[in-house]
Amino acid sequence: MIKGLYETHLFVESLERSIDFYKNTLGLTLCHQNEERRVAFFWIGEPKSAMLGIWEKPLSEIEKRHFAFRCDVEDVLNNSINYLKNRGLKPYNFLNNGKEVPMVFSWVPAVAIYFTDPDGHYLEFIASVEGEGRPELGIVSSEEWINRKTA
Repeated sequence: MIKGLYETHLFVESLERSIDFYKNTLGLTLCHQNEERRVAFFWIGEPKSAMLGIWEKPLSEIEKRHFAFRCDVEDVLNNSINYLKNRGLKPYNFLNNGKEVPMVFSWVPAVAIYFTDPDGHYLEFIASVEGEGRPELGIVSSEEWINRKTA
């Protein structure tokens, strides 16, 4: 029955600031905005495949949330850090150890890098990597994962 995730929603303090972030910083396509309801919707990837809704609420009603954007492996490994930095964003890895290196969740396996939006929501670029999961490895740097596969 279920084929995937179609949409997710976040509360934001400033609709205009968040529209600017998701449209101009991340490059998502604004597909609908309702000023009266203080909401905007964006296509994620191809139109009608996945959607993000942002709803303006007072700061006191906003809880930090997390979601991940599916990406290509090469983009996460080779382009994500510069992509984020060039847009004034600070990339960090799952371990939040100060290293700007994508990490691999070995049990999936998938490679990921994190960043935050203007409201502090935890966002992620993630891509499934080839091969079988290796849960015994835990969470390792992308370099360590690649070196294990080539060794």
